[in-house]
Amino acid sequence: MNAREEVLARIRAALGPDDPSKPDSVTPRLPPAGPAYRTRGPLAGERLLDLLAERLADYRAAVRRTTASGLAAEVAAALAGRGARRVVVPPGLTVPLPPTVEAVADDGRSPLSPSPLSPQDLDAVDGVVTGAAVAIAETGTIVLDGSPDQGRRAITLVPDYHLCVVRAEQVVELVPEAVARLAAEAGSRPLTWISGPSATSDIELSRVEGVHGPRTLEVILVAPAEHQDAASAV
Repeated sequence: MNAREEVLARIRAALGPDDPSKPDSVTPRLPPAGPAYRTRGPLAGERLLDLLAERLADYRAAVRRTTASGLAAEVAAALAGRGARRVVVPPGLTVPLPPTVEAVADDGRSPLSPSPLSPQDLDAVDGVVTGAAVAIAETGTIVLDGSPDQGRRAITLVPDYHLCVVRAEQVVELVPEAVARLAAEAGSRPLTWISGPSATSDIELSRVEGVHGPRTLEVILVAPAEHQDAASAV
C-alpha cells in the first residue's frame, strides 16, 4: 500500500461504509494508529526541576528554588526585590505573605473589595501571587486552570508582575502529560498557558514585553519533602 492508498483507507475507515448493514469489502482493516509522539517522559525528581528551571530562564523568567519550610522567606525576598507593597491574592492561596505586603482580595467578600477587582484596580496593584495547576519542564510552560489558589484569568493578565509558586508534584516533563492531568477540568475551566513573561515582536523583530500580560514572571520552585528532609539531616 502506497501513501495515497493508506490515506484514503483511513478516511474510508473513519467515515464507515455507505450502508452500515453491509460490510465494507473495499477498505482494508487497519490497526488503530497510536500516537507518533512521546506521551511520558523519563525524567523525575531534581533532574525534572532542573529542566523546568532551565527552560523558564530561557524565556527570561526569574526562578527561585526552595523547600516548603523556606517558602515564606522566598516569597518575602521575591516581593521585597520587586518592591511590591500591594499584591492580589486569590481566595484559595495558602502561601504566607510578609507583614509589609498588603494582600488585596479578589473574592468579592472583603470589606475593601466588595466585588471582584476591576481592570483599573488590577492595574494599580504591584503584582499578583498565585499557585499553578501544572508546569511542563520541556517547554518551560506553566498552566493555570482557575482553581481557588490561582483565581480568575484577569488577575494574572493585568498586573505587571506575576509571582507563581510551583510545587514539585505539579511538574511533568511533556505536554501530553500535562494535558492528561488537566483533562478532567478542561471543559469547565479556562486554561491559561504561560511560557515566560508576555512578549511580542514587530516586523523588525524588536521584542516588546508586557503587551498582553505581565512584563515580569517570577517562579518559585518548591522541592519535594524528601529534599527538605535530606537537607535537614545534613
